[in-house]
Amino acid sequence: STCACVEYYGKALESLIKQVKIMSIHGKMKHKRNKIFTEFRKLPGGILVCTDVMARGIDIPEVHWVLQYDPPSSASVFVHRCGRTARIGNVGSALVFLLPMEESYVNFLSINQKCPMQEMKPQTNVLDLLPKLKSMALADRAMFEKGMKAFVSYVQAYAKHECHLIFRIKDLDFASLARGFALLKMPKMPELRGKCFPDFTPVTVNTDSISFKDKNREKQRQKKLEQQR
Repeated sequence: STCACVEYYGKALESLIKQVKIMSIHGKMKHKRNKIFTEFRKLPGGILVCTDVMARGIDIPEVHWVLQYDPPSSASVFVHRCGRTARIGNVGSALVFLLPMEESYVNFLSINQKCPMQEMKPQTNVLDLLPKLKSMALADRAMFEKGMKAFVSYVQAYAKHECHLIFRIKDLDFASLARGFALLKMPKMPELRGKCFPDFTPVTVNTDSISFKDKNREKQRQKKLEQQR
């Protein structure tokens, strides 16, 4: 749903999935967007992590799966996104992830877009990759910051969903969400002010001590810290 989520999960997938080309695209890329899109179209296979920017008017041959981690902000965009697969007589699949409290979105899409859906049972043999994501954040400040920005942007986008009667921010389990983003600590943001999260355990490490792998960025950060001191 957001550029920050694409940046974070794109980087995460690059590290977690080997021997598969992972590419990321979102609205803030502007000039690079066409280059990335053209390159992806030429690939024999791969994964494209993207925002709603890829919802309409985009033709990529032989897309087997469209996975919508966040339900797009409008129902019509949801259908257009599903339409990226199974084009011109081909067969493909589209999957959207919903929380139990969001299941009435299925009925909404059925009425609003004449789009029938079937439930896919959760996989049971899923690897827990969150510890690996956490260690990536501990090893590189760039990853730590991307995760924090992604979480904040996700919560803000959720609050603005057009189906706000279904997607209610007051019902969102922030602790579970933070664990899913492999956060090392809770960010400071208005939506979390005054709330306690007993189900979320922050790391004992002082996150200010996490440095950038990029030596130039780390040098700039240390300079700023010195000025602040």
